[in-house]
Amino acid sequence: MSPSLTVRRIVADQGAVLRELRTASLRDAPYAFGDSLEDALSADAAVFDAAAARHADSHTATSFILYTEGHPAGLIGANFESAPARRAFVFALWVAPAVRHLRGGELLVNAAIDWLASEGAQQIYAWVTDSNTTAMRFYERLGFVATGDHARSTQTPEQWETLLMRELAGAAPLASAQ
Repeated sequence: MSPSLTVRRIVADQGAVLRELRTASLRDAPYAFGDSLEDALSADAAVFDAAAARHADSHTATSFILYTEGHPAGLIGANFESAPARRAFVFALWVAPAVRHLRGGELLVNAAIDWLASEGAQQIYAWVTDSNTTAMRFYERLGFVATGDHARSTQTPEQWETLLMRELAGAAPLASAQ
């Protein structure tokens, strides 16, 4: 029997869980995220506590946590950019290696997309590091396509990223795609 997976939005008192998952993700795949493990480890616990509290009830940014048998095993962020376009993004997706085969990443992305759609999103974007071909293929399997935007990573300028986008069902087509 395979373990039970659930996804829940972060709650205000889960700063320690957020820190645990963030540092685990940076240990496992430091090339995939804009932060460094050293920065995450040296950050005061209050930074993670404040982020969890903010994400628990915000209408512009949140985090979702994947649980397997009640234990935290994955994380994704979702937010709206503050620019006038107010594009919706998923970011910092990570699933513990021991449960990746159970489709936890898909559950996390779908939870984030559902939340973004409930807040008005019609397209969902994700920046993916070009060297992370596994992530690129994963997002493509979930219906994301390259937009043609390609940029240097703001946190790691030697890395390039590709902007992916997924049109949500029932959303009007993008003017640039017509």
